[in-house]
Amino acid sequence: MRYPDLDIDLLRCFATVAEQGGFTAAGQALGLTQSAISLKVKRLEDVLGRRVFERTSRRLALTTEGEVLLVYARRLLSLNDEAVRRMIAPPVRGHLRLGVADHFVPQHLAPILARFARAYPDVQLEVEVGRSHELRTACERGALDLVIGKRRDGETTGTPIWTETLAWAAAPDLAAGRRSPLPLAMLPPGCMFRDRALATLSRANIAHEIMYTSASLLGVIAAAEAGLAVTVLGRSTLPAGLREVSGLPDLGTAQMAIFGDAEGRMALVGPLVGFIRESLAATVALRPAA
Repeated sequence: MRYPDLDIDLLRCFATVAEQGGFTAAGQALGLTQSAISLKVKRLEDVLGRRVFERTSRRLALTTEGEVLLVYARRLLSLNDEAVRRMIAPPVRGHLRLGVADHFVPQHLAPILARFARAYPDVQLEVEVGRSHELRTACERGALDLVIGKRRDGETTGTPIWTETLAWAAAPDLAAGRRSPLPLAMLPPGCMFRDRALATLSRANIAHEIMYTSASLLGVIAAAEAGLAVTVLGRSTLPAGLREVSGLPDLGTAQMAIFGDAEGRMALVGPLVGFIRESLAATVALRPAA
């Protein structure tokens, strides 16, 4: 049996509707009318013989089949965009010393950068992973060209690229039942996530104590996975061994931004940021910064 080919245009329309939460918003994002978007989704459903959205008067939701398709659609769109970029985009050459905060999609960063290196073989990329404020200090003294790191609360410097929802995370047993005082695993002082967590717990009058401190995010995650303590991570990048802890106060969001002379290095920065955004959209649920 020969299966039908999926149209990339229809998949892009479907994924945009799912990500934007509606046909009207998707139409605005793609420069199409609502009726054109509806027609494309209907054509995709006809090809598959399955409904991908449940349409009610109140909301639009993915069907079970639609949820499965969205995973594949994101992967196919990412691969399509990478192939087209490699074939027709102007050649990009240069050398870039990049600092990346360890909280920035830690389990996805290495594969993304490896794919970028394959897509742009003439770009020499040096990457240093560490804590945001230390990397930004290195950038200010000229040791790094650019840094992808966290914006502190109220900060306006840097160019925002992603907004991430923060979450309390712990091993399943600890996530299911809270202890008092709440045990915490954190990076050392100076970490924005640490400052946000402590301030949030203090405002809520929740007793807490730092049980484990590590200069490495991997060390903090390991302590949480072992059931020693609760930590704070981006919701979309929780490792398989951790679960979100319910019943604790909301931590809000954090903005990831590019710091340094991004404008002066736009020939390199533009392709890199675009590649990261597209890759993350295919793998995690981060939201583009407003």
